[in-house]
Amino acid sequence: MNLALQIEHYLPQQLLELARNISLEAERLGQKIYLVGGVVRDLLLGYPNFDLDLVIEGDAVELARRIAEISDTKLIIHPRFGTAKLSYSNFTLDMATARGETYARPGALPTVTPGSLNGDLFRRDFSINAMAISLNQNNYGELIDPYQGKNDLEHHLIRILHPRSFSDDATRILRAIRYEQRLEFELEPQTAQLLKRDIPMLNAISGDRVRHELELILRERYPEYAIKRLGELGVLQRINPSLNYDGWIAKKFDKARSLNKPSQLPLLYLCLLVYPLDEKGNEQFIHRLNIPKKLACALRDTLRLKSQLHLLDKSFLKYSEIYYLLHEYDLLAIQTNAIASESSVVCSNLELFLTKLRYVKTSLNGEELKRLGISAGPELGKILQILHKAKLDGEVKNKAEEEKLALLLKP
Repeated sequence: MNLALQIEHYLPQQLLELARNISLEAERLGQKIYLVGGVVRDLLLGYPNFDLDLVIEGDAVELARRIAEISDTKLIIHPRFGTAKLSYSNFTLDMATARGETYARPGALPTVTPGSLNGDLFRRDFSINAMAISLNQNNYGELIDPYQGKNDLEHHLIRILHPRSFSDDATRILRAIRYEQRLEFELEPQTAQLLKRDIPMLNAISGDRVRHELELILRERYPEYAIKRLGELGVLQRINPSLNYDGWIAKKFDKARSLNKPSQLPLLYLCLLVYPLDEKGNEQFIHRLNIPKKLACALRDTLRLKSQLHLLDKSFLKYSEIYYLLHEYDLLAIQTNAIASESSVVCSNLELFLTKLRYVKTSLNGEELKRLGISAGPELGKILQILHKAKLDGEVKNKAEEEKLALLLKP
């Protein structure tokens, strides 16, 4: 099957010209070049995807250097792995030397060796991601599909390439569900059996790698579908025994989408996912996934604030009381609780902090108080806080009123 015409209609003009230039340069070097992976899948499905992956039978780093010189673009190379990335204004281009993989033990990172295109496709996760399109002059546009990925696309199936796939790398379990739910496909029957059999192999995967796959799920348009499926299969519980899925998650994820910018959503989803946990379960989750320090702080603050929400469930609180109840919590934790709380009063007070109170500052600072004759030390700090509370509560409205109050408070 030849997809030359589809490529012409699918890729933007800039990418088409770049692909032609790379093809010509590869031919000069005696190398062969192929478009591979997700972009081939998405081209056949008609979904836009302009971050291209190229596999080179030859030296990808050398070819990438030539292309970077011609197109005057940013180049990052990893000679050890035979890979390079070219970054353009609105897309990226990943180039890799064709390689094979072997696994010393289940869950280990693979040992990579140079290889052929067929070997490179065999190391991939699913048949729908193991297709390639030739960009070579003699057979430009030819679809290379040794594992019947196109047929699986047409039948809406997610299928692994060999029976050891999940045991070799159990992160593929999480990827299988991500693709299944994103594409509205089904697991091929034998793949489904092997996935369930190999769920315990997730124990052999490092926390960083499990976290990475979970983060990719949380970047999906509707991650709750994959979370639900992982819960049904018992994968969530394998990551953390206390994790579960119910309708509450779907409701709160949907609310998060209506209130927040897309870039904030994956972290909010993660905080909402742990929201039903107790402190012990949360610590287990943080440890298992090796959560980075800043994010771990947000997860802890999420549950810590959850336990204090009753203090905010009052409609008569002063603005200064709301501020000083909340100002030490991580903003992500406050946003999460504003989404998760069922109390309209609590949500209103949290939103008030997020949208207004946290931005209120006094006109006077410490140096200006010193010029008014207030000595440095604990008393100065107390006066600054009193001024800030007065500003929050509308008791002082400008710098002159702040100075008047400061002089009255002067020891």
